[in-house]
Amino acid sequence: MKWKADWGLRARMGLTMFLLFALYIVFAVVLVEILDFAPFVMLLILGGFSFAQFFFSDRLTLWSMGAHEVSESEYPELHGMVSRLSQQADLPKPKVAVSQTRVPNAFATGRSQKKAAVCVTTGLMQTLNQEELEGVIAHELAHVKNRDVMVMTIASFLSTIAFMVVRWGWLFGGGGDNRNQAPVWVAILASFVVWIVSYILIRALSRYREYAADRGGATITGKPSALASALLTIDGRMDRVPKEDLREEAEMNAFFIIPIKSGFIGKLFSTHPSTERRVERLREMEREMESY
Repeated sequence: MKWKADWGLRARMGLTMFLLFALYIVFAVVLVEILDFAPFVMLLILGGFSFAQFFFSDRLTLWSMGAHEVSESEYPELHGMVSRLSQQADLPKPKVAVSQTRVPNAFATGRSQKKAAVCVTTGLMQTLNQEELEGVIAHELAHVKNRDVMVMTIASFLSTIAFMVVRWGWLFGGGGDNRNQAPVWVAILASFVVWIVSYILIRALSRYREYAADRGGATITGKPSALASALLTIDGRMDRVPKEDLREEAEMNAFFIIPIKSGFIGKLFSTHPSTERRVERLREMEREMESY
């Protein structure tokens, strides 16, 4: 099947970024007015964090997962697979990284198609066969091609800023004269509201982008059934991974191909749609391809 631009995804990314931008303009004004922050200082702080997050997002993400870039001599088959699929996706070959963990998963990171990295875990390579692994890597390349890695990185950063204000304000805002603490608590409340709204917007976008990456990955390989099989295998294997390994990596859920489960609430606000729905859509895509 020929690759087609996903205008539904682009529209959702545009709308989400517009709403987040408007939300954070209001947020910045609240902090400046209530906490009497100098606008220049606010701009300098947010600008500095934004610069670091945008230009070093790939390194920060790999570091947080304990992953490292690997050479072709270390993992020749993995490099060959990424090279071949990148050509099929009409993409520059991304950096290839491996994370030494039993959790079977993969993710893509990077600020652009030319500055991307694809990481797979040793647990994933030990769990999937070649066709399934190709399907997963193609899924991650679809994220890169759709440029939604960059959008999610920026959106997640803005949400993190609001969460940090809530956390710092809660830790350090309780002392001193209560009369002087009112502006601090108002700022904490505003930050909390911003964080909650951002959280909901990001989750809504994240679920749709997974469907888009599934379609894109299946288009790249021409084998929707292989990706569907990989999703079911990974999902079933998660229950056998030690809980301490899952806890260590739960913060990376938004980037993983299959999120780490965390109870009913975690499923309700999951960054991903259910595996069953994703597999159902892939099987529908398989039937469409067979009918041509």
